[in-house]
Amino acid sequence: MDQDSPDALIVGAGPAGLMAADALAAAGLSVLIADHKPSVARKFLMAGKSGLNLTKDEPFETFLSAYGRATTDLRPMLESFPPSAVRGWAEGLGQPCFTGSTGRVFPVAMKASPLLRAWAARLGAMGVMTRTRWRWTGWDGAACTFDTPEGARALTPKVTVLALGGASWARLGSDGGWAQILGRDGIALTPFSPANAGLVMRWSAHMTQHLGAPLKGIAWHAGALTSRGEAVISARGLEGGGLYPLTSALRDGAPLNADLAPDLTTNALIAKLSKPRGKQSLSNHLRKQLRLDAQTRALLMECARPLPSDPQALAKLLKALPIPYAGLRPLDEAISTAGGLPFAALDQNLMLTARPGTFCAGEMLEWEAPTGGYLLNACLATGLWAGQAAARFVS
Repeated sequence: MDQDSPDALIVGAGPAGLMAADALAAAGLSVLIADHKPSVARKFLMAGKSGLNLTKDEPFETFLSAYGRATTDLRPMLESFPPSAVRGWAEGLGQPCFTGSTGRVFPVAMKASPLLRAWAARLGAMGVMTRTRWRWTGWDGAACTFDTPEGARALTPKVTVLALGGASWARLGSDGGWAQILGRDGIALTPFSPANAGLVMRWSAHMTQHLGAPLKGIAWHAGALTSRGEAVISARGLEGGGLYPLTSALRDGAPLNADLAPDLTTNALIAKLSKPRGKQSLSNHLRKQLRLDAQTRALLMECARPLPSDPQALAKLLKALPIPYAGLRPLDEAISTAGGLPFAALDQNLMLTARPGTFCAGEMLEWEAPTGGYLLNACLATGLWAGQAAARFVS
């Protein structure tokens, strides 16, 4: 392949870009992947360090609803590459999978590296070429231009797929710098904002002993959204999968409340709290009657000191504890980003209407979803969709 004129150019070597390359190479096109980092799929590898959550095994309409406002736009791609197909794809790369108790799907190896090695080997066998430390700088007429270790380069492919990521975890490659390039080309973008982000909490000194402790068995509420899952007390605030699904509401400033006893009704709580406690402290009474652990009791005291002694008032507080957060953690700390390239700038094939022959995929598109397999599934699905559409464009 002449690297100055590949049939297809992929800019960005994350999951969406690699999936687009896979589809284009499978269609018989020569493919070159360019990425500005020294190695490919760095954020993908980092995400897989603690267990690579590929997708979520649940009824499809339930799965689809996790994408919120982007549900309609993403439906065709996710119908074409649903959770069952993601699992089949991974197993086709020699990575058997299992479904956890919450429906999350993982490779048995848990880590991303074995899957990435197998995928890279398949792409290499299909003739896909990769260039690292190539930073995309935009267009010069029909050519895509790059800064490379060897100097400025220009490529004139038949089709291009941009899979440039969002704007969080810049050290891993998603720095959002591409937004300025598209803006210069007259393409309107939605500003980036944090998604799946932790909360800023201004802890008092008594919370220090609980830093790193998990908060379990809590239902979290913000606006019209509810999530039940674990959060962690950190020096920076609160973070964790239980809170991430609420980010869109919290980003808009919705109050956050925690139900510390979601499996008990208010009346059941009142009955338990009305039992005589004798000389016990209220904290110890809560521990014995409700089995609240030390960190949950500390959160309660932090957010509502002094606690009411009246059982009815205390029960009401336990069912809707106000959490006085001070905003979201910074954009670069977020797991993912909202905003980016609107679907309105694309046709149904994910091709830029302002630049025919250029397709877009992955987190650079304007959608967000909670953790739990939704993020990766949509990146893979849009990458496959864009790659297949680009192959049809050439033919």
